Amino acid sequence: MTTKPPLPVHVERIGPTLTPDRSRVLMRPFNPAAESSARRIVAQVMALPEADVPRLLGEVLGEFGRRHDAVERFFRTRFQQVRHLLASDQEPSAARQALLGAYFANEYSPESAALFNPSIVPHPDQSGLRAGELRFIMSLRATGEGHISSITFREGIIDAQHRVTLVPPVPFATEPTRVPNAIYETALFARKLAEAGVQNRFCRSVLEQLGDTFTLERLQEILTSERACSEETPAVADRAARGLQLLAESNYEVRFDPAQPVSQRVIFPSSPSQSNGIEDARFVRFQGDDGKVVYYATYSAYDGKIVLPQLLETEDFVHFKFNTLNGPAVQNKGMALFPRLIDGHYAMLSRQDDDNILLMFSDNIHFWHKAEKLLTPAQPWEFIKIGNCGSPIETEAGWLVLSHGVGAMRKYCLGAFLLDREDPSRVLGRLRQPLLSANAAEREGYVPNVVYTCGSLLHGRQLLIPYAMSDSATSFASVALDELLAAME
Repeated sequence: MTTKPPLPVHVERIGPTLTPDRSRVLMRPFNPAAESSARRIVAQVMALPEADVPRLLGEVLGEFGRRHDAVERFFRTRFQQVRHLLASDQEPSAARQALLGAYFANEYSPESAALFNPSIVPHPDQSGLRAGELRFIMSLRATGEGHISSITFREGIIDAQHRVTLVPPVPFATEPTRVPNAIYETALFARKLAEAGVQNRFCRSVLEQLGDTFTLERLQEILTSERACSEETPAVADRAARGLQLLAESNYEVRFDPAQPVSQRVIFPSSPSQSNGIEDARFVRFQGDDGKVVYYATYSAYDGKIVLPQLLETEDFVHFKFNTLNGPAVQNKGMALFPRLIDGHYAMLSRQDDDNILLMFSDNIHFWHKAEKLLTPAQPWEFIKIGNCGSPIETEAGWLVLSHGVGAMRKYCLGAFLLDREDPSRVLGRLRQPLLSANAAEREGYVPNVVYTCGSLLHGRQLLIPYAMSDSATSFASVALDELLAAME
């Protein structure tokens, strides 16, 4: 008996292509490796004749002032952060403060190495468009020095003919500021502590003093006082206090200036769990049963040793909340949230190994306890590894999910499968042939022979797929939804 050949699916590469721009640099804090070096630098700057200070500051501002917004303000902020290194209570002049700050700052090019693994969602603002147009926001994984990954953004429009126009990015890149006195819910915080196995008398005593909600500043005050009077040994108290502090630091909020263009915003790692990268954010426009819309993104936090799936939340791409995910099912990479509740529960695709795509349900978006096998590799082009490529897209035929498969010579291809709308544990169909694989122009890069995406977008009856090329650059492809569904087996 012969096997019926699969129906062909025509995927059109439509561009445009985004390549890394090394000229877009962030102003970041610089901290010498040793405090003794930092104190020496401060002493040398403090010893400069006052008459030389304006000239030296002018030279720095002349060289870097046009490469960033508010350079001198950044320098003054850095001075406040290092002023404890001053040898006396002497108050430096305003110019010397800024000059001192300049010695504790540096530039970082977030996308100097790569701009890849895109995710795309409808923009919160759909005003001022012509018929058939859709405005979108696209996130990208930007990788720079030290292979540290951050999240950067672009915005654009898909027109009625499914052509993509990107808004040119501004030359500046800016990090958000931490939201001061962000509010923590004590009950949720306590549950996360318990899931992490951080429980003893010290922790219970601290939690009892926090009230229903608390700020990081309040937590630090209680930790200091509890250490002084705790009946635990110093070592036990220190470990518990560190666990409480790390959990709080991993659940935080940041905010950009709303006046800044979307492309100016860069989310750089700023918590211990992210210290070596925020990787592969999969954004989804999530609509609750009450109609409220929030954008979630699952991402991989990497500290140089451990990869942890985590959650990002925003309503406007200005104010972002970072949250830890907890539970035994929170493992590995590639978690992707469904865009709505299913039978009253959150639903998520995940991968805990290289062999399976899993399905999970939860009544709380922060906690995931059980995962069931959904798909295993079936075709030669996915024998090595299989995983999702972003959140499921709801169609009248079912949940459309793009996947990735890894085959011979560790070549990555995109595939697709279809799940039942009401019972996504039922697989209705999947492609036998790759949907998209690297062509001759796409196979050279940081990691050769790879195409990959973290999320696609349905526009009418056309699926728009932003995709990374060999972990280096990003482009766009388009495929007719009806043709793709017809090819499912």
